[in-house]
Amino acid sequence: MFIQSGEWVIILKAKLQVKDKIFKSLRFQIIVLLILVSSIPCLMVKATVLKRYEDKAIAWRTAEIQNQCTILANQLANSNYFNEPVSDVLDAEMTQLSNIYDGRVLIIDEDYRVVKDTFGIEDGKTILSPYVITCFAGKSTSNYNRDGRCLDITSPITVTSKDEVQVKGVILVSISTDVIAETVSELKNTADAIFGVMMLVIIVITSFIATQMVKPFGRLARKIEDATEGYTGTTVFENTYNETKNISEALNKMFSRMKTLDESRNEFVSNVSHELKTPLTSMKVLADSLLAQENVPVELYQEFMGDITEEIERENKIINDLLSLVKMDKTSADLNVKSENINDLVERILKRLRPIAALRNVEVIFESFRPVTAEVDEVKFSLAISNLVENAIKYNRENGSVNVSLNADHKYFYVKVADTGMGIPQESLEHIFERFYRVDKSHSREIGGTGLGLAIARGAVIMHRGAIKVHSEEGEGTTFTVRVPLNFIA
Repeated sequence: MFIQSGEWVIILKAKLQVKDKIFKSLRFQIIVLLILVSSIPCLMVKATVLKRYEDKAIAWRTAEIQNQCTILANQLANSNYFNEPVSDVLDAEMTQLSNIYDGRVLIIDEDYRVVKDTFGIEDGKTILSPYVITCFAGKSTSNYNRDGRCLDITSPITVTSKDEVQVKGVILVSISTDVIAETVSELKNTADAIFGVMMLVIIVITSFIATQMVKPFGRLARKIEDATEGYTGTTVFENTYNETKNISEALNKMFSRMKTLDESRNEFVSNVSHELKTPLTSMKVLADSLLAQENVPVELYQEFMGDITEEIERENKIINDLLSLVKMDKTSADLNVKSENINDLVERILKRLRPIAALRNVEVIFESFRPVTAEVDEVKFSLAISNLVENAIKYNRENGSVNVSLNADHKYFYVKVADTGMGIPQESLEHIFERFYRVDKSHSREIGGTGLGLAIARGAVIMHRGAIKVHSEEGEGTTFTVRVPLNFIA
């Protein structure tokens, strides 16, 4: 049975996905981390203890051999061994020393010639070992060869003549360290066995700990899945850790925002339907009234048609405002940003709105504190300022005023629109930028408001990476302050 190349690709992808899922798992990473944190100190302790034992054992054996060599060196010096090298007693002691420590003893004279070798191999030969040369300088040496499992120790044979110490020869002892190596090996095997058992226990414990640690995140994930299924009333309370508590609070804020947005969307659809339906209902009533009457007088016909025209204009305004609002919801990529003279731009906006203000005997005053040039989309920014000033005119009192001021600092420019109108109640301030929200619905319908102007203004300002604030006292007027960066931030 052969597997097609395409099937191999699918199998490979599946394996990579499983591997990626395992290695990117927080539970797996916690287990690995805890195992490393637990095992590395154990390995370091094991290595340190074994090394410490080996060093102590070698040091103890070296000191023991050095003592034996010192005794033997004194006997050799007192017996004038280098002049009369035949001594059964000394030879027996050297043989006994080599047998006890499973080693070899060499006696070397000042000509670096081997006088005595307990193995009988090097007798009469010359040795130029660096340790022997060092020892002839009057200093004992020791060298441990771990790989060769041997310990070489030298001790000087000295005589005192006329208050002068002379080195007449050197004792070189080479002993096997097999016993020490075997003991270290046994300790290592025991330590490895203990470490293996410890690792099994550590893996079980760390798996349990890791599972318990990640459970809160699993619960958070399930809550998020519930929210994605449409349960907008989902709330999260997971305070196992500070992190999960912070995540829970952030999720609750997000769920609350989602719920608010969902309610806002439903309300928006309801409001749009209502706002679009109202003019249509009025037009239908007017049209039905005309159709129901015969021989309608021209004056009445003209009056009804005028009313129908006004309703059409109202419908058209609502649709235009809705289209403007949709444009504000798009990304900043749709902005046609250019460097504009803000002073001239505001002047042109106010010039278009002054005739509307004149109809209500409202004075529009513009105050510019300095020349301002900034990067803005002329159409959308004009829409924002137009809506703010138009609102200030519409909701002003008779013979009132609208004061528009322009100022700037090194980073932002500010447009302030202050009116002398009816003001906004405190409980309504946080809602005025919502779509179709009206503080005074009867007055808004009377003056033809759609409840979208401030939402459009806010959207345009936010698209320019700016901010808009409102301050109002009921009965004393309202002030809107717009802050926009001089240089557009993409």
